[in-house]
Amino acid sequence: MTDPISTVFFALADPTRRAILTMLLEDDMAVTDVAEPFAMSLAAISKHLAVLAEARLISREKRGRVIWCKLEPDAMKAASVWMQGFGQFDPVDLDAFERFLEGELAEVSDQEESAGALPRTPGYL
Repeated sequence: MTDPISTVFFALADPTRRAILTMLLEDDMAVTDVAEPFAMSLAAISKHLAVLAEARLISREKRGRVIWCKLEPDAMKAASVWMQGFGQFDPVDLDAFERFLEGELAEVSDQEESAGALPRTPGYL
């Protein structure tokens, strides 16, 4: 996918990637810290991070031996402008978006607890 809006929507379509974005709302995080709450391999998390980076929703920076991830919310602007073109959507309220992502993360955590922390998206990265 080379269309920036399509890559953003593709990245946001996965609940794991939305949960990662929610985590990054607080502060920059090392890749290992991002992976910690998920019941999947570091390689799987790295694939999710690659999708988010391709969509420019996050940036990655190597500091010493550690790779840090940072949220880049401006990447959502083009998608927001596109949705506003339909006239039935309000401009993206980043505070409301943050609350939405926090709710998604809480829901995913609840599902993991009740399912014994099984991976959620086998084969769909």
